[in-house]
Amino acid sequence: MTHEELLEKFSQELPGEKSHLAFMPFRGSSLEQLKSGISYRDAAVAIILFHNAKNELSTIVTKRQNYDGSHSGQISFPGGKKEVSDRNLLETAIRECYEEIGIDASSFELLKELTPLFVPVSKFLITPYIFYAHTHSFDYVASEREVAHIYELDLINLYKPESIVAIDLELSSDFKMKRVPHFQQGEILIWGATALILNELKDILN
Repeated sequence: MTHEELLEKFSQELPGEKSHLAFMPFRGSSLEQLKSGISYRDAAVAIILFHNAKNELSTIVTKRQNYDGSHSGQISFPGGKKEVSDRNLLETAIRECYEEIGIDASSFELLKELTPLFVPVSKFLITPYIFYAHTHSFDYVASEREVAHIYELDLINLYKPESIVAIDLELSSDFKMKRVPHFQQGEILIWGATALILNELKDILN
């Protein structure tokens, strides 16, 4: 998919929450959960698209460090909560991207703001921003506190039907989830909010 084709894809109306619900129908609608009066904190993530050295459309994700928290060790996009110093959520996404992986997303082309997603376990309302980088070479500087590893994912392979699997999760001794949908690429397993965002991106690109 060329850069021009990408621009055409992102000029269309977003698929929205139906993409989230199609991937994980039992989680319920973000909009309906927010209507119930749940308090939340704003957050944003940066989704950097680029064509790798083989001209394959790719993106960047991180594996979080292990810590005492709800998203320990998970695969995620660079991002985090909105700080008082951030004028808007786009600034949040850019700042967090630089803090986590040392990449200045403000130098990239902003393509689209995707559908916000509510995460009940952490009470974040996440707004994803799509950027396009006209390069395939990045000088990563990973945050030792937050990032255990940085991965570049080939989206064509990630979106193949055989890359979508259902796995039982044991998040703690008293919290288990059956047949949770994941995207899988090699050793990388992606579920939860990151998978839902990736599914909306898949529907846009398809």
